[in-house]
Amino acid sequence: MIEFFKEEVDFVLTHAEQLEEWIAATILAEGKMMGDITFIYCQDDYLLKVNQEHLKHDFYTDIITFDYTENALISGDLFISIDRVKENAEELKIPFEHELHRVMIHGVLHLLGYKDKTKKHKTEMTTKEDFYLALKQA
Repeated sequence: MIEFFKEEVDFVLTHAEQLEEWIAATILAEGKMMGDITFIYCQDDYLLKVNQEHLKHDFYTDIITFDYTENALISGDLFISIDRVKENAEELKIPFEHELHRVMIHGVLHLLGYKDKTKKHKTEMTTKEDFYLALKQA
């Protein structure tokens, strides 16, 4: 089950049902099963506090993923800063919704076990993001 919440941000998610189907299809395509996934949309300051309190990091980020996956059952909480997504989209000169979906699938890929700390892992993550974004648009 996928749920969408917002914390301290004025944001309305569009096409939630299609996004749920897309995320479920991604998880299935990776050979895993859907557990409980929660997306929490927030602003920069809210996510900075989460980053400081839970990860001991003192910087802004677009997403923090808390992974509760057990075996093949994919579950987790994904906190997404709408402020960062907007800024990223402006810098990249792409639509906000496209960048939001990229960040969302990025978090799901983390739940699926993909990493992005090394150059090799970042390349693999970007390739997977692009692949699943293209499937969503098809």
